[in-house]
Amino acid sequence: MGENPLRHVRELPERPATSVPWPDWVSSSLRSAFAGCGVSAPWAHQVEAATRAHAGRHVVVATGTASGKSLAYQVPVLTALAANPRATALYLSPTKALGADQLRSASALGVAEVRAASFDGDTPLPERDWVRAHSRWVFTNPDMLHRGILPAHAKWAHFFRRLSYVVVDECHGYRGVFGSHVALLLRRLRRVARRYGSDPVFVLASATVSDPADSASLLSGVPCEAVTLDSSPRGARTVALWEPPLLAELAGENGAPVRRSAGAETARILTDLVVEGARTLAFVRSRRGAELTALSARHALSEVDSSLPSRVAAYRAGFLPEERRALEKSLADGSLLGVASTNALELGVDIAGLDAVVVAGYPGTLASFWQQAGRAGRAGDSALVVFVAQDNPLDTYLVHHPSAMLDKAVEATVIDPTNPYVLGPQLACAAMELPLTDACLSTFGGAAARRVVDELVGDGMLRRRPTGWFWTSRERPHSSVDIRGSGGEQIAVVETDSARMLGTVDPGSACATVHPGAVYLHQGTSFVVDDLDLESGLAMVHREDPEWSTMPREQIDISVLSTVERRAFGADVSVSLGEVAVTSHVVGYLRRLPSGQVLDQIPLDLPEQTLHTRAVWYTLSEALLAEAGVAHRDVPGALHAAEHAAIGLLPLFATCDRWDIGGVSTALHQDTGEATVFVHDGHPGGAGFADRGHTALIPWLTATRDAIAACECPAGCPSCVQSPKCGNGNEPLDKAGAVAVLDAVLRVVTARNQSPAA
Repeated sequence: MGENPLRHVRELPERPATSVPWPDWVSSSLRSAFAGCGVSAPWAHQVEAATRAHAGRHVVVATGTASGKSLAYQVPVLTALAANPRATALYLSPTKALGADQLRSASALGVAEVRAASFDGDTPLPERDWVRAHSRWVFTNPDMLHRGILPAHAKWAHFFRRLSYVVVDECHGYRGVFGSHVALLLRRLRRVARRYGSDPVFVLASATVSDPADSASLLSGVPCEAVTLDSSPRGARTVALWEPPLLAELAGENGAPVRRSAGAETARILTDLVVEGARTLAFVRSRRGAELTALSARHALSEVDSSLPSRVAAYRAGFLPEERRALEKSLADGSLLGVASTNALELGVDIAGLDAVVVAGYPGTLASFWQQAGRAGRAGDSALVVFVAQDNPLDTYLVHHPSAMLDKAVEATVIDPTNPYVLGPQLACAAMELPLTDACLSTFGGAAARRVVDELVGDGMLRRRPTGWFWTSRERPHSSVDIRGSGGEQIAVVETDSARMLGTVDPGSACATVHPGAVYLHQGTSFVVDDLDLESGLAMVHREDPEWSTMPREQIDISVLSTVERRAFGADVSVSLGEVAVTSHVVGYLRRLPSGQVLDQIPLDLPEQTLHTRAVWYTLSEALLAEAGVAHRDVPGALHAAEHAAIGLLPLFATCDRWDIGGVSTALHQDTGEATVFVHDGHPGGAGFADRGHTALIPWLTATRDAIAACECPAGCPSCVQSPKCGNGNEPLDKAGAVAVLDAVLRVVTARNQSPAA
């Protein structure tokens, strides 16, 4: 292969377990139940968290993957349910797979009269009445709590009346807009519970995160105590940082050097590990990537042993419920040796005995990386973790600066429950459930909540009466509120000939992923989109296996709506944070061969989409650009390259993925009057990512500059300044100009960092 792709190896030592006796308050029957499941003595952190919860204190247990966080909430919950035959408990998880897995775990304990049951979108309608009437421990997710339980709280009155515990599992997954919605959803839950006379204890479980007590308190709305010292055993792990080699025979866009793709490299590594009999889970960044990785591995394995291809599969969101359950069962019983998955399997599903994990591309946060890596080597076994760098600025930076990944503290989660785009819909739902009062508004954000309520009154959605604010419509608002921030109801992908629904896509990404002519993959089978109807929420496809892939072309414009904060550093540089409107328009798509050759560009007639969100931006004067040696004709390419790299590096400083953010650069922006680079959140109202970039501007732009300068390519490539989602085909780009721009900005900002705000 020529170039050695291994960039760094780190050996993580084994950690012995610290076991402690069961507390006196745990009954002998419950101890026996856990002993029957293989737990003879709990670990110290499990007992510490369980004891705090049993004492009525809200607690978050923030320890590593496979550290037994489930026991920390199972013990106090089951103890409470045994002590009071009418007590109830609620379990919330961010994914159906995790909820189903934890329900199996709780049911396996065989504790009588608990009647644990699932209540989610996969629960058949006839079973839902039974769950509501008889289950004492309900396992659900935020989506069903929002749409199915709280709007109908009167039917759940007996459940809420004696609600003792609320378990919020994998709470580090609630970030950005989704996390902000869930934070307000939990406040709605507490308000309804108080209406029926209960005040449940919150027990939250999280991967290792920074400031877990503060993060959990902001999410739940109650003061949480943190248990962070992990006393579970951990086998030795080898972490390898892997950069796919350059392909000498290929050139990419604008002649840039091309590396072997992370997906192709991951498929090769997965194939080798499966051949060796190693149970392996490969995390891939996209649904399409998971499909392609599994498909490629199966093809390679067919040339080695005809029995092996059937033991490799893809797993991703968008599969139908029965498909997910079958794959989870095959994972659990070892029928599958290799699985290529999106982060749908990151959160908690108990997959014991994995020998290796391959992480294809940085998953957006260090917390997610360590969560995925922790899937390997469960139960104290040694394991291998391979991080395969994608060809982008952040991944390239990480494999060449391993301490940024392996030695840096994990991030705190970013949520903003006062985001008006989140607060408005949530207050509308809350008002429909129970009238809003001055007292309850304090739990929803105080002054910010009151401003939003006044707007809802002005829009005729709420009416003020002496006892509070009342919802005015007969229609429930819940169905129109998308708590996952995808912009509305999912788009169903349907096969034209059979009318079979293959899966779903987010409406915000539909124009780019299932536009007419797009290639859509489902379980290794290729389909081509015939028609996209956004109004009816349907993308119609037919089966076809073309030799080409598709890539959308998009035009983006941005306008400043308001400036929240602005600092001028002399006359040459300003840095701002504010609200913006981003208008995007998919105008066509490219058809490309696997070699990268472009066959043609096909125009599309799709509607514009406008996003109101938050952005951070900086401006440069003409004089500073001239002083930096950036000629007037080179300014657009220099700014464009700096923008791409900044988007790529922001996930180092904010808990986001590069797909959560976007950017625009221009040599002369109509609102600033100067050369400007914007980086904006990709969610309505913002998700806190631009704010983090604004706060960490100097280290963020410094890492961006270093990543570009360190790249060995002559004029820009995907490892430094090219972007896979650029709507302009990565034109124009000026790598040297980007370094000059960032050097100039950093020089001025650093020198004048004490200058007063303009």
